[in-house]
Amino acid sequence: MIELEGVPELIDPVMVAAFEGWNDAGDAASTAVAHLDREWKGEVFAALDAEDYYDFQVNRPTVFMEAGVRKITWPTTRLSVVRVGGEKPRDLVLVRGIEPSMRWRSFCNELLGFAHELGVELVVILGALLGDTPHTRPVPISGTTSDADLARRMDLEETKYEGPTGIVGVLQEACTHAGVPAVSLWAAVPHYVSQPPNPKATLALLNRLEDLLDLRIPLGELPEDARAWQLGVDQLAAEDSEVAEYVQTLEEARDTAELPEASGEAIAREFERYLRRRDVNPPGGHATADGGDGSYRRDTPGGRPRPPKPPRTGGDDEDSAED
Repeated sequence: MIELEGVPELIDPVMVAAFEGWNDAGDAASTAVAHLDREWKGEVFAALDAEDYYDFQVNRPTVFMEAGVRKITWPTTRLSVVRVGGEKPRDLVLVRGIEPSMRWRSFCNELLGFAHELGVELVVILGALLGDTPHTRPVPISGTTSDADLARRMDLEETKYEGPTGIVGVLQEACTHAGVPAVSLWAAVPHYVSQPPNPKATLALLNRLEDLLDLRIPLGELPEDARAWQLGVDQLAAEDSEVAEYVQTLEEARDTAELPEASGEAIAREFERYLRRRDVNPPGGHATADGGDGSYRRDTPGGRPRPPKPPRTGGDDEDSAED
């Protein structure tokens, strides 16, 4: 039994989780939860025992100095609570950590124990994968669930994915078996510019989370960071004709595939988001789409991301998100 001390009774609590590692291309998902924690001043109330779940040769502890004393921070998963104000206040239980190295079922059961004790009504897990998507277009966000009724009520896809999975997929299925409604939101990150950070993908995840939970998220400098990121990648791509040609190919494929989406309903959704936001903000190795591994392309000495040479093989795979 998990006993929680110092945590007040929560209002309509929703658990929002993200994990660094294979499920987190461009650090987009973990940065989104970190943003929520920072903007709403989350208070950490629990941390999982690092020795139970992490291989310290894979995720090493870090040493730091505090008031002249050396201390160690151990890699782990922490839980915090934030109160979202407004006409209908509610609480978010934020889970942020690293994909565990071992004992995944026990890891999920421990998180579900916290969810049960706190009366969590819904679990939303954020992830990001590498895909054949151009950086110049809106970031594709896939919302999936294993619950057919939840898929109908929240306009989500009922997951059909088969293949390798990470802690996001395992935790979602653990929620399903425990009778806890769970949703996964996946952002597709361009595979040719996959190194972190990716503020555009983080922003897209937060916008989708807003729609899903019907709340307003203060975005701070994220919209401007996303515009600066895209401009930087535009400039880098323009310096390499092969990359520029490859990006154009992805743009054409994406635009053709999404013509049916330019509907009145899609335009109305975007306009409603604009109306909600205009009073609070100024305008402004990882999972891949086929389930395989993707690797980061490190920064150049100048600190700017360098797009790798595009593959020469033909044919673009259709993006799909794992659950």
